[in-house]
Amino acid sequence: MKHKKIRRRTLFLIVWISLIVLLLLGIIILNANHTSSGEGIKEVMKDGVLHENDKISLFGTLVNPGLISAYIVTAILLVTAAIIRIFAIPKFKDIPGKFQSVIEKIVEFFSDMAKGNSPHKSGFVGAYIFSAGLYIFFGTLFELFGIQAVSAQGNSVTLSAPIADINAAIAMGVTSYLIILGGGIVCNGFKGALGVLKDFSLPISMSFRLFGALLSGLLVTELVYYYISLSFVLPVIVGVLFTLLHAIIQTYVLTTLVSVFYGEAVEPKQKKIKAKKV
Repeated sequence: MKHKKIRRRTLFLIVWISLIVLLLLGIIILNANHTSSGEGIKEVMKDGVLHENDKISLFGTLVNPGLISAYIVTAILLVTAAIIRIFAIPKFKDIPGKFQSVIEKIVEFFSDMAKGNSPHKSGFVGAYIFSAGLYIFFGTLFELFGIQAVSAQGNSVTLSAPIADINAAIAMGVTSYLIILGGGIVCNGFKGALGVLKDFSLPISMSFRLFGALLSGLLVTELVYYYISLSFVLPVIVGVLFTLLHAIIQTYVLTTLVSVFYGEAVEPKQKKIKAKKV
């Protein structure tokens, strides 16, 4: 028995050493054939931010890949929501199954966040942070699928996360700010609007927080992919970890900020009681 275990360990060690040697040989060969005629790292990083060379023609109009990603993610979420509402929810039971438990946990998470941060008016903001949170989370994970498209110049382009486009991040930040402003106006009128308008930097901070966080992961991954000696295993690990981390963090941060500021905007304003003069 001992001799068999030793043989198995030896064989296992030989296989691993062989794989490492083959990997090193591949790195050496590819580095030897790599020339400087490819796109420079500055151009790679610039395209990752501005998308100047990878725009896609949409009905004759050149758009960023992030817009195509946004349409796809939105369509998937809407279709999935319709299927769940029509076929799954009517079959929900008092004793939930696995799928029902997952759905209820997700809804309860955002509902509890809305009630905790906005106890006065939590219904509408709960629905909004639920939809916005799912859009950010699954929109961020979308880039892991590596869906390809053809640019207007005929090049193959990988569709990035929707929020990795500065326009999408600004749209999300401004929409969240308008939700907060609308809640303040409905609940407290002019005073509520004035209180929200004082935080004029809020849409800017939310927009660039989303864009900066997702863009940092994109640029790090592009940087790792650019160097051939690192582009075998490390980019996969870096890409998945950064994407999952950003999806969770940014979903939590944005939904928390929106619910907190919405709660402050809709909080009833106490009237000051003037002391009577004796």
